Amino acid sequence: MLKEETKRIYLSAPHMSGNEQKYIQEAFETNWIAPLGPNVDKFEKAIAETVGVNGAAAVSSGTAAIHLALQLLGVQQGDTVFCSTLTFVASANPILYMNAEPVFIDSEPDTWNMSPKALSRALQEAKGNGKTPKAVIVVNLYGQSAKMDEIMQLCNQYGVPVIEDAAESLGSYYKGKASGTFGAFGVYSFNGNKIITTSGGGMLISSNREAIEKARFLATQARDEAVHYQHSQIGYNYRMSNILAGIGRAQLEVLDERVEKKRAIFDMYQSALAHIKGVAFMPELEETYSNRWLTVMTVEKEQTGVLASEIIVYLNRENIEARPVWKPLHMQPLFQGCTYYKHEENRSVSETLFHSGICLPSGTGMSYEEQQRVIACLLHVLAIPV
Repeated sequence: MLKEETKRIYLSAPHMSGNEQKYIQEAFETNWIAPLGPNVDKFEKAIAETVGVNGAAAVSSGTAAIHLALQLLGVQQGDTVFCSTLTFVASANPILYMNAEPVFIDSEPDTWNMSPKALSRALQEAKGNGKTPKAVIVVNLYGQSAKMDEIMQLCNQYGVPVIEDAAESLGSYYKGKASGTFGAFGVYSFNGNKIITTSGGGMLISSNREAIEKARFLATQARDEAVHYQHSQIGYNYRMSNILAGIGRAQLEVLDERVEKKRAIFDMYQSALAHIKGVAFMPELEETYSNRWLTVMTVEKEQTGVLASEIIVYLNRENIEARPVWKPLHMQPLFQGCTYYKHEENRSVSETLFHSGICLPSGTGMSYEEQQRVIACLLHVLAIPV
């Protein structure tokens, strides 16, 4: 084992509550070790109650949940779907699964999420061209909710349903309402690095009970009611394992503690570094409460004398995992040629953030001493006396 001072510090490692084995053992004792079972049912119910919706469907990933949402909204070949550009590729890949066309919307500076200004232009142009999008996928980046009032108002005005990609924002709130509950569908991820984890998995939520039942049907190979195996439409093998759902139940019990710790980690970074000229942190919009899934800072080369990319390389040399913010999807080779709407005519907020942003280690299992080690390295590379 490496010495404490050289032990690798990860970006956001899984953090078990200690109660997971109880629910896993239940699954083994009752022989519910395949997909579906009591843990899945109880996990779905607990998530729905936690965020205040009528229904939830536990699936194999957040990506699967987005795919099902698009299917339920009737997205077909040739349709367009608008999507935040500053996000992980999983937000947009399901658009391609449906043979639809993604259109990317820039961020705005107050939340780093979808720009209502850019969205308004995109919707206006789409209507003028007679091709209003079939859906808008809004991402709540790093735990911070987008400007949902403005976005929902625009989408309602044009009659476009919203899928809220809250993969990173379980436990966050916008004006007192849980992140993920604003649109026709919301999506959570329980990947290993998320605020709570099931190892791998996701959840589709909605207040439309009928739609959630249809999602469960599609996610279970779309098997018709019959004694024999009968299928009338394409389905998917997307349901969550009963064992993994047991992990999720235990993790959900400590969600509030995890959010509190994430916010404390953010506060420590901010108090230690925000005074440095050229250093800033991801903002928290007024009347929102972010789970601060990852602490993200920006570094301006003109003021600090160092590039964000150079800091990331230095930290990794010190055995500290740090990463750039997501590379905007409109810049990805996969989406070359797709339409992109900037925040303002001569200002691409997402591109600026990509070049200046750094995701810092934010795991809730990280010790005080480990975080102080990260801070000391940051002060050193920024040439500030420790």
